[in-house]
Amino acid sequence: MLDLSTVPSEPLLAEPLLEAYSGKVRVRVGGLLLRNGAMLLAAHRGLLPQNAAFWSPPGGGWQFGESIRAALVREFQEETGLTVRVGRFLHLHEFSSGKLQALELFFEVLADEADQPRLGHDPEHAPNEQLLTELAWLTPRQLLQLPPATVHPVLHLMLSPDDVYVPQTRFV
Repeated sequence: MLDLSTVPSEPLLAEPLLEAYSGKVRVRVGGLLLRNGAMLLAAHRGLLPQNAAFWSPPGGGWQFGESIRAALVREFQEETGLTVRVGRFLHLHEFSSGKLQALELFFEVLADEADQPRLGHDPEHAPNEQLLTELAWLTPRQLLQLPPATVHPVLHLMLSPDDVYVPQTRFV
């Protein structure tokens, strides 16, 4: 059993797999998909010691030449196999942890309820070097029971999925 009592309060750069992302500012997109009071989250390895999972909304890097919304649709497809529709903008987050730094844009995403997610892949990494390890539907109550370092900061102290929503802001 994984001893999470030794997991630090802040994520660390624990895996060489993340070196490609270190020392650079990235723009990332993330999507919150809600069903029956739970959010679809992806576990990633490499941020925490002892192979502890780091849970965050599916998403990833914005690539040159694509729109932010197209990036989110692509990332969701890669990580979960789901084809999503991007809804309203929810939250802007500055992520900084050790050598990692990103500006993250979170959106509501919608998917057909009949479609079930499946663990995807990150095309930037070889099959034996994938960062994604698991997908799970987690409720706010379940998130609060996890050590804070294992949960993306945007999800800390959530009591309901509406807690991450912000009033609609128009970006042109």
